[in-house]
Amino acid sequence: MLLSVLMTTSVLADEDWRELHDAVQRGELVELPTILDWLQSRYRGEVLEVELERDDGATLYEIEMLGPQGQVVEFEFDASDGQLIGMEGANINAMRKSP
Repeated sequence: MLLSVLMTTSVLADEDWRELHDAVQRGELVELPTILDWLQSRYRGEVLEVELERDDGATLYEIEMLGPQGQVVEFEFDASDGQLIGMEGANINAMRKSP
């Protein structure tokens, strides 16, 4: 029973990935390099993790960065238009680059 649940979960995850990939290819979602370029031009740090998720009908990029003081900050972008919609973490201002 457990094996069938794991296999089903794996297949669903693979289908979700393909659907999201196809949406990027069709231009319905902003490509990840565009988001990363924007982020790295405005904030200091190293990207730790990137996730592309669906949440309440919206598709989001969640990007974790490690800042220069060791702080971890998560940035959330609307994948449909690339807009930054939220960020959380410690000492975010220390990561901002000067204009």
